[in-house]
Amino acid sequence: QVQLVESGGGLVQPGGSLRLSCAPSGIIFSIDAMGWYRQAPGKQRELVATLTSGGSTNYADSVKGRFTISRDNARNTVYLQMNSLKPEDTAVYYCNALVGSNNYWGQGTQVTVSS
Repeated sequence: QVQLVESGGGLVQPGGSLRLSCAPSGIIFSIDAMGWYRQAPGKQRELVATLTSGGSTNYADSVKGRFTISRDNARNTVYLQMNSLKPEDTAVYYCNALVGSNNYWGQGTQVTVSS
C-alpha cells in the first residue's frame, strides 16, 4: 500500500507560479514512477507530468517548458513546479504513484489561475 499526501495548491494570478508537493508513505521502495495528473470541471483526468524511478520525465505538450517535475530523495517528496500559469491550468491536481500494475492516488489539491 502507498499513501500520498499532496500540498501546495491555491489561487494565483495568470503568469504566476506555484509548487505542488507529494509525500508518499507506505511501501515506497517499490514505486516505479510518480506523476501529476489534473482534472478540470467537466473534463477527463489528464496526465501532466511523470517521473520514473530511473529519473526519466514525461510532460503533456500543454505544460512543456512551464512545468517541472522533480524529487527530493532526502525528503522522499515529489514536486511539480508550475511557472507561467494560465487560466486553462485551473484544475484539481492529483499525485499518482505506480507500483507494478497498481495505481495509487492522492486526495487532490485545487489550483485556480485567475485575475
